Amino acid sequence: MTLLVVMGVSGSGKSTVGSHLAKKLGWKFYDGDDYHPEENRKKMAEGIPLNDQDRIPWLCHLHDILMREHASGQNTVLACSALKKMYRCVLENGEAGINCQNSSGQPEEQEGPASRKILFIHLDGPMDLIAQRLAKRRGHFMPPELLVSQFDALEAPSAPENFITVSLEKSVSDIVSITEEYVRNRYG
Repeated sequence: MTLLVVMGVSGSGKSTVGSHLAKKLGWKFYDGDDYHPEENRKKMAEGIPLNDQDRIPWLCHLHDILMREHASGQNTVLACSALKKMYRCVLENGEAGINCQNSSGQPEEQEGPASRKILFIHLDGPMDLIAQRLAKRRGHFMPPELLVSQFDALEAPSAPENFITVSLEKSVSDIVSITEEYVRNRYG
């Protein structure tokens, strides 16, 4: 079974790309934002960036969802910011992922049940373009003022992580097509 996490800063198009990709592939879709506890939503709505302590329980819950779908044989797409290496480790390994860096601060290989089964699709683009998108977005609990904190927290995926980076300067249909082709070529 294949698990995809569409990741990036707020306003990068994770939910839109993830839902379109899941529909095109015929897979199940989850939007990580739907699983934020009320306290997290309230903090963000007040313009307070979330810290690791806010995010870890939420990420562990998303890990549990991914593992449940994996165990049931369901290919799944999750939209989730997954801004830091540790957050991606938690998505792959649950609470054990919290310690995914060794004493020198370098990522350690984790060999949990989902290791290397999750493909992270990093939607990457310039802050000014994302800021323009956020300015147009209505009714979301994440205010545009927190975009800088998102970029400050972002640790772009790098080897040996299992990821692809796609420019969000492309259209949604192009991003979905590029990602779909990559997934079909790699996972069949």
